[in-house]
Amino acid sequence: MDFLTEDEAIQVDAALLSSKEKFSTRLAIYALRCLKEIAKNEDIKIENIKPEQVQSWVKNDHNFKEKLELDGNFNQFFSQLVISSLKPLKQVAQAENIPIQDLTIKQLINWFEHESQQNLGQD
Repeated sequence: MDFLTEDEAIQVDAALLSSKEKFSTRLAIYALRCLKEIAKNEDIKIENIKPEQVQSWVKNDHNFKEKLELDGNFNQFFSQLVISSLKPLKQVAQAENIPIQDLTIKQLINWFEHESQQNLGQD
């Protein structure tokens, strides 16, 4: 599983976002991909995924085997990143009035751009 496809990376790079905001956007896109996989495997809605389910998925996914062997803290660290991404994903889904699993990359990028512009207006 790739972090981002080349097309997704190009879309994020083209967005009117700071480096930090682009990182957050990339993370949200990847987390969405992971959460969709977990929800599918567990047969639950993304909103109902618990941290333990993310940790179990990371532990059992062959894509992470090498990282888990190199760093004993990787599972906790990565799982926390994915769980933390639920907050903006829920906000985007609410703004779009759709379930999280139906969000598109374009909707995520647009939401992060909108939030960035809102934050600039407050400074």
